Amino acid sequence: MSAQTSHYDSDALPTGTVDVVVIGGGAAGLNGALMLARSRRSVVVIDSGTPRNAPAAAMHGFIVLDGTSPPEILERGREQVRQYGGRIVFGEVAAAEPAASSAGGDLRFTVTLNDGRTLTARRVLVASGLRDVLPEVPGLAAHWGHSVVHCPYCHGWEVLDEPIGILATGPLSVHHAWLFRQLTGDLIYFTRGTDLDSETRARFAARGIGVVETEVREVVNDTDGTLVGVRLADGTLVERRVLAVATRMEARTEGLDGLKLPMEDLPDNMGRRFASAMAGTTEIPGVWVAGNATDLAAQVGASAAAGALAASHINAMLATADTDADLAAAQKATG
Repeated sequence: MSAQTSHYDSDALPTGTVDVVVIGGGAAGLNGALMLARSRRSVVVIDSGTPRNAPAAAMHGFIVLDGTSPPEILERGREQVRQYGGRIVFGEVAAAEPAASSAGGDLRFTVTLNDGRTLTARRVLVASGLRDVLPEVPGLAAHWGHSVVHCPYCHGWEVLDEPIGILATGPLSVHHAWLFRQLTGDLIYFTRGTDLDSETRARFAARGIGVVETEVREVVNDTDGTLVGVRLADGTLVERRVLAVATRMEARTEGLDGLKLPMEDLPDNMGRRFASAMAGTTEIPGVWVAGNATDLAAQVGASAAAGALAASHINAMLATADTDADLAAAQKATG
């Protein structure tokens, strides 16, 4: 699930080689670009304009910015990157791949956009984010980000004491139940064919969590479109105002196959991500990843911090490469 934001003014794509291209204009990408631009690095952010949190009314859990709308955060982020000379280009990446190194042996990458424009960069920061995959329950997707939520820390306070239903998708949903029980005394767990062992059932009973094992057929709305509950396979309507779903989270990989970044699946069908190590380094020299593309559970604050850490590492590597190049030039000049 992702939603297109309104189009904003796009900067011109540079014709020469830039220090870093950032693929993704969310919190991780913009904060990484900010750090690089402040280090006098030429940096270009390629942003498709489809942030994961676009359906949400506000972002929560990040000090100072708590309650700010996602579009406002991104708009302010773009302005701040541009303030230091960074460029934001509205577009989608069609291909990204290594290119021939410079005459001095420095790495090069080519990024091609869907409209055919190309960009050459010395290093790449992938901050493409992730896509939430919802269970196929009719009517569920229409409420995503409002009455259908996934994160108790992002949306929990906003649904305090509402009748909440957990639509189970796997083992992670049991953990979801413990967290949402902290927020309401009226919680029902819809198993949707998943197993519950006797110990979990006993713990649910102790916490007053109801269990419904009949299959969920559809989400039911009021005449004004408000979520009122779920219809079971036997026709019963179970009234709920909020549904919590542990989605499968998949890193967005469109256009990135040419980088040959290693991927890994997380246990319990939680999702699939780009594999990375300290500071977002990858097995591919010259390519870093940050944010939800590699840390599926990261909220906005953690994603922004990861972007900054990766950027500082990239800048350090570029500083070493610049020094190596200057030293080689000096030695050549002196014979």
